[in-house]
Amino acid sequence: MSKIRFNALKETLNRKPVKVKENKKRSSLFCKNVFNKDTMRQYLTKDAYKGVMSAIDHSTKIDRKIAGQVSSAMKDWALSKGATHYTHWFQPLTGGTAEKHDAFFETIGDGNAIESFGGSELVQQEPDASSFPNGGIRNTFEARGYTAWDPTSPAFIYGSTLCIPTIFVAYTGEALDNKTPLLRALHAVDNAATAVCKYFDKNVKKVTASLGWEQEYFLIDAAFAASRPDITLTGRTLLGHSSAKGQQLDDHYFGSIPKRALDFMRDLEQECMLLGIPVKTRHNEVAPNQFELAPIYEESNLAVDHNSLLMDVMSKVASHHHFKVLLHEKPFAGINGSGKHNNWSLATNTGINLLGPGSNPMGNLQFLTFFINTIKAVNDNEELLRASIASASNDHRLGANEAPPAIISVFIGAQLTKVLKNLESVTKGKLSPEEKTDLKLNVVGKIPDVLLDNTDRNRTSPFAFTGNKFEFRAVGSTANCAKPMTVLNTIVAKQLKEFKVEVDKLIDKKNLKKDEAVFNVLREYIKASKKILFEGNGYSDEWEKEAKKRGLSNNKTTPEALKAQISKKTIDLYDQMNVMSKIEVEARHEIELEEYTMRIQIEGRVLGDIARNHVVPTAIQYQNTLIENVKGLKEIFGTNFKKIAADQIDLIEKISGHIAGIRSKVKLMIDERKKANKLEGQKAADAYCNKVKPYFDEIRYHCDKLEIMVDDELWPLTKYRELLFTR
Repeated sequence: MSKIRFNALKETLNRKPVKVKENKKRSSLFCKNVFNKDTMRQYLTKDAYKGVMSAIDHSTKIDRKIAGQVSSAMKDWALSKGATHYTHWFQPLTGGTAEKHDAFFETIGDGNAIESFGGSELVQQEPDASSFPNGGIRNTFEARGYTAWDPTSPAFIYGSTLCIPTIFVAYTGEALDNKTPLLRALHAVDNAATAVCKYFDKNVKKVTASLGWEQEYFLIDAAFAASRPDITLTGRTLLGHSSAKGQQLDDHYFGSIPKRALDFMRDLEQECMLLGIPVKTRHNEVAPNQFELAPIYEESNLAVDHNSLLMDVMSKVASHHHFKVLLHEKPFAGINGSGKHNNWSLATNTGINLLGPGSNPMGNLQFLTFFINTIKAVNDNEELLRASIASASNDHRLGANEAPPAIISVFIGAQLTKVLKNLESVTKGKLSPEEKTDLKLNVVGKIPDVLLDNTDRNRTSPFAFTGNKFEFRAVGSTANCAKPMTVLNTIVAKQLKEFKVEVDKLIDKKNLKKDEAVFNVLREYIKASKKILFEGNGYSDEWEKEAKKRGLSNNKTTPEALKAQISKKTIDLYDQMNVMSKIEVEARHEIELEEYTMRIQIEGRVLGDIARNHVVPTAIQYQNTLIENVKGLKEIFGTNFKKIAADQIDLIEKISGHIAGIRSKVKLMIDERKKANKLEGQKAADAYCNKVKPYFDEIRYHCDKLEIMVDDELWPLTKYRELLFTR
C-alpha cells in the first residue's frame, strides 16, 4: 500500500469515536433557533406582528416603522441566543448560498459602544457582489447589488450569526438569485390555482405549492477523500477500478445503519431541528456508503431554503465526524448515483390537497382538474422541465439505468389511466342526465377507491403521480430545488390560467353548466397529452424509439438541453407569467452554459494531472521492477528464460501499451481543450461536451486497467474498496 493510502488508513483507524450530542426529544428542539410565528408573538408588538403576517399571507409591503420594530425584536432575540453577528443569507446563481457577516456592534463615541441593528439593516443591504455570476446583466466594475428581506422565510441563528433569508437583485432590478423567480412563480400559481378553485369552493382564498425533497448522499472518510485529488477538486472520482463487491448483493439498501454514519445522522438531525428543518426519514440507500434523508413537506419557498441550508449543515457536521459528504450525482462509476426527488403538490387555505382525491364527486372533479392540468403543463413544456434539471454532474446519472432517463414522461398508473380513458369518452357539448350520473358516480365518484388500490410505482419515470402528489424524480442531488420548482410552478400556473379561460368561454358562449364545461375542457386536454403518458420501462431501448415517434425530446447532454431555456416559447412563458424578463432568462442560460464548460474544463485538467503525474510514474516504477525480475530470470535460466518469464514480459508489454494510451489520449484531450477555450457560450459548451469529454472515458480505461496490473503496494490512489467499505 502506498504511503499516502497507508497514512489515510492509519488516520482513519486510529481515530477516537466522536462524542455525539445528547439525544433530546426532537419536538423539544424544533425551531429553537428560528424567529418563527411563535417567537414573533413573544417579541413583537401586535402591530408589528400583524404587519409581518400580512406580508407573509398577502404579500403586502412592510413600512419602515414596522421594520424598525421587527429589527429591534429580532436583535434582542438573537442576542439572547448568543448571536454576535447578522447576515443577509441569499442564493446567488452559483447554486449555493452566500453570506456577509456584520457585527451588531456599533460605536457611539467617547469610547462607548452599543448593540445595534436597525430596520434599514433588516430590510435591505448592499453587498459587494461583483464576482457573482450575472450573465451580462452587470459590468464587472458595477458591484452594486441589493439583498432584500424575504419575510415568508423566517430568520434563523446558525452558530453565532443571525441569518436573514433575502432575495438578491441588481441595481437595475433584475433578479440575480434563484429565490426571486421562485417567489414570482409561487405567486403566479397561487393566483391561477385560486381562481380555478372558485369553481368548486368559494371559500378558497389562497393556494400554496408544497415541496418535499429527498436528499441522497455519500459519506466518505475525510482522510480517504483528501487523498484523492479528483474528489477534492471535482466532488467525484475521475478514475478507479470497480471494487469486487459493490451493490450487487443489495445488502446495503435499507440495512442496519453503520454506527459511525448513525452518529453523524443524529448530530445532523439535532442541528436540523434547531433550524426548523423538519427531517423525519433516514436510511441506507442502494450503493455502499450511500444514504438518504427526507423531511416532512413544507411550503415550497421554505422547503427550498431548508434544502439549501441543509447541504451546508451536512458538510459542517460531517467534518466534525471526519467524514466528507459527496453530493455529486455520480461520484463512483459502476454503482448508483444520487438524486433529490422533488415531491410537489398544491394545497388550499381550507386544508385541501388539490392533488388528493376527495370524499365526494365534486371533490374528485376538483382533483381531476388539477391532476389533468398538471399533466398537460408537463406535456406542453417537457423540454423546459428537462432543462431545469440539466447540469454537468446530472448528465452522468440520467438514463444510467439507475435513474430516470433524459426523456421526460409522466407515470400515473393503470387505474388512473382507465379513469382518463373514461373521461375521454365524454360527449362534446351538453351532457345528458344519464351521462352526468355515470361520470359523477361511476367514474369520478370512485377515484378514492381507485387510488387506494393503486399502489404500484414506476421507479424509471422522471415525473410520477404517487397517490396525492407528483414526484419529480430526475432532479439531481446537488441541485438547488428552486430551479425545477420555478419551472414547474410557472408552467402549471400558465396551464391553469388557460384552463379557466376555456371553461369560462364554454359557460358564457356555449351556455354549458360549470361541470359540463370542466368535463369538456378536460376531455380535450386528455387527448392532447397522450404522448407524455408512459407506464413502461423508461430504461429500455424500445421506449427511446417510441418516445421519438411520439415527438418527445431526448436531450441527453446539458448543452443540448439548455437550448430550451431561451426559446421564444420559454421567454414568452416567463414574460406572460411575470416570473422572469427576457434579460433574466438569457442571463441564466449564459451562466449555466459557462458553469458547464468550466466544470468539464476542471475535470479535464484534474484527470490529465492524475493520469500523467500519479498513474504513469507509478506504472513505470512497477514496470521497472518487472524488467529487473526478467533480467534476473535470464541470468538464472539463460535461453529458457522467455518461457519462464512469459507472463512478466506480457505484463510489461501491456503496461507499456496503457502508458502510451494515457499519454496519447491526454495530449489529444489537451489539444481539444485549447481549441474549446477559444470559443464562447454555446459553442464552447458544445466543444467541451462533444470533443473534450469523450476522452475522459478513454483515459480512465487505461488508468483503471493499470490499477489492477500494478502492485497494490505502489498504487498511489485510495481504491474503491477502501472508499466504499471502510467504516
